[in-house]
This record gives sequence, structure tokens and C-alpha cells, in this order.
Amino acid sequence: MKYVLVVGGGKVGSYLASLLIANGYTVRVIEGNREEISRLSQELPEGVLVVGDGTDPSVLEAAGVRKADVVAAVSRADETNLVITSLARFEFNVPRTIARVNTPKNAWLFTPEMGVDVALNQADLMAHLIAEEMSLGDMMTLLKLRRGQYSIVENRVSPGALAAGKHVRDLDLPHDCVLTAIIREGELIVPRGDTVVQPDDTVLALVHSSQLDRVASVLRGPE
Repeated sequence: MKYVLVVGGGKVGSYLASLLIANGYTVRVIEGNREEISRLSQELPEGVLVVGDGTDPSVLEAAGVRKADVVAAVSRADETNLVITSLARFEFNVPRTIARVNTPKNAWLFTPEMGVDVALNQADLMAHLIAEEMSLGDMMTLLKLRRGQYSIVENRVSPGALAAGKHVRDLDLPHDCVLTAIIREGELIVPRGDTVVQPDDTVLALVHSSQLDRVASVLRGPE
């Protein structure tokens, strides 16, 4: 069972902690703000909340940082999150560190050299996701994988699409794309080479980000 240390008990941190606990992780949340502490003490199970400053090595020690598999620094201050990940990586040798980026212009600081394995830039992620959805027509992104390199997408096959009426094996799909499911009239079909794609099928696919436009062009009709 993984041990996760969440530093910052605001809305992001408390939601993350609740989600992880519900999925069976052992979690500790560090928070020093009095108002947040009052709220967290009611929301979180007993023993999860650790009161103190997450940039204080002694507080991190008390929260069990030496046995943590992951440290997630999700406070509202970028400088605080950087200090926490640096301590976690270089002082306590935590295997994996994740940091929240609150101000996009600070994103360049969140690097492995600063102790950050994964930087979550909320504003940047949202902006790129909106731009991507606008460019892909009927295609909808369901999930991002491998730091955004791959996406699981959903697309309805238009009547005039290149894919309509063709066998899966004959589709001109890029190498970095795998059809994972077809939903037809409420039934889920596992695609095989001899499966024929029909108009109005909903296709789910795993696609590399560089190939999203090409996949969309196969599954939708002419503009």
C-alpha cells in the first residue's frame, strides 16, 4: 500500500487526500493555517491531519516523509511547493514528487533539478485542453496519460467519414493509435481486424498527442 504525503490542505489538497483514501492509500496531510485546520479536522479521518509548516524538515519527519512513496506539494504558493519538493527529494530521498504550479510564469522553475518529477500547471493544462477540444471537432478527450503524451479519446463516426463501412484493419490509422472499444446502439464491441466500423458508432481510441488530428480526420466526415 502506497504512502502519500500531501502538503497543503486547501480545496485541492483535501480533495486529493479524500480521493486517495477512498482508493486505499495511506495518506497524511500537512497544513498550518488555522482556518484550514479546523475544516480538515472535520473532513478527514482521524490521524490523517498533521499540523505544521510543510517546509519545516521536522514537520515532514513527523508526518512520515522517510517512508513516503510520493510527496504532493499542492499549497497556494509556488515557492512553498518548490521548497517542499526539494526537501523531499534531496533531503529525504522520496521516490516521486509532484508539485502544483499556481502561476504559469513560474513553471520553468519546476524541474527535476529542483526536485520536481511532475509539475501540474493548472492554468496551462486547462488552456491547452480547451484549445485541443476546439480543434478536434466532435472528438472529446476522456483521459490524459504519460504527462499528456497520450490521450484516450471518444469520437462519433460521421456518415461521410473515411472509416465508415471499413474493416478496422483497413483504416489508415497512425502507428501510435489503438482502437480500444466501439459502442454501437448501447452495446460495447471490442474491435478486431475484421470488425466493420459503422456510421454513428462511438469509437474510443488511445492516441499519441501528435496524431490526434490525423485520427480525427479518419473518424469524422469532410468539413
